[in-house]
Amino acid sequence: MTSLSATTPSYDQLPIIDLSAADRGPQARALLHAQLHSAAHDVGFFQLVGHGVTRAETDALLTAMRAFFALPEADRLALDNVGSPHFRGYTRTGDERTGGSRDWRDQLDIGAERPARAPGPGEPPYWWLQGPNQWPAALPELRTAALAWIDRLSAVAQRLLRELLTAIGAPAGFYDPIFGAHAHPHLKLVRYPGSAGDGTDQGVGAHKDYGFLTLLLQDTVGGLQVLREDGRFHDVPPIEGAFVVNLGELLEVATNGYLLATNHRVVSPPGATERFSVPFFYNPRLDARIEPLPFPHASDAPGVTDDPTNPLYAEYGYNELKGKLRAHPLVAERHHTRLLTPA
Repeated sequence: MTSLSATTPSYDQLPIIDLSAADRGPQARALLHAQLHSAAHDVGFFQLVGHGVTRAETDALLTAMRAFFALPEADRLALDNVGSPHFRGYTRTGDERTGGSRDWRDQLDIGAERPARAPGPGEPPYWWLQGPNQWPAALPELRTAALAWIDRLSAVAQRLLRELLTAIGAPAGFYDPIFGAHAHPHLKLVRYPGSAGDGTDQGVGAHKDYGFLTLLLQDTVGGLQVLREDGRFHDVPPIEGAFVVNLGELLEVATNGYLLATNHRVVSPPGATERFSVPFFYNPRLDARIEPLPFPHASDAPGVTDDPTNPLYAEYGYNELKGKLRAHPLVAERHHTRLLTPA
């Protein structure tokens, strides 16, 4: 089968997808679907424009975010995620790990605002991932802006997923039932403070995301790199007003590898240059089982990536718990030592 890409890939920029084309008539929507199909099948990453999120909405979040990172360190440490068995709150620079190595960034992890749920006897341990967020008392506008962003981007991601499924010939609403009111979205507010000063440049190490879709708002500094078809990591130049979108491991599982979850990383900005980014992860319910997607290209699927160090699970909660235990060893050691002990 030949690739859907009609030309040699350009590594200067990811494919650019205009979601608003879905509203401009059958011909424009058909072209959108062809572009989406190619980007998701060949690259696993693209830049999304025409999404409808306004500059005012973006500015409200970024203003609150910058105010948070400008708070005194003691105020940020009061939200230390080491105190949360749900992996919510503030992670100090260097406390998160990717591939076993230190990530040089600090961040605030936020999810749907729900009561804590400790798993009962016989219940899956991933229910620990449900729980309340931690918010800075001195900055009430951050809670408002962050939860509004989760709702806004959930709607964009839902629409994008439906168009993507249509693009590959699948039923648009096939996965609607595993999202809804009990979906498990995740938002990170991230600051890269510059280089670590020890010769390493790992802002965040190479990894794949473990949900369905990620929509990333990045600033103008740059540093995001994506593994492309030539086997090398390439820079993703920022585009004003665009979201960088990548497919998560669940879409790779759902399509038996026809759609790609692609490795990506962030190289620390030079010197003391700060970089801010806001990744939003569109995830289903924790107890959602990802049924195989019925679509006409299934016979062309190459199979899911075989990585013994990163097993993929059809039940979403196990995928996220696996990632959190690895990424946040201090939280895992304080609250979840039983989950770290080999059976």
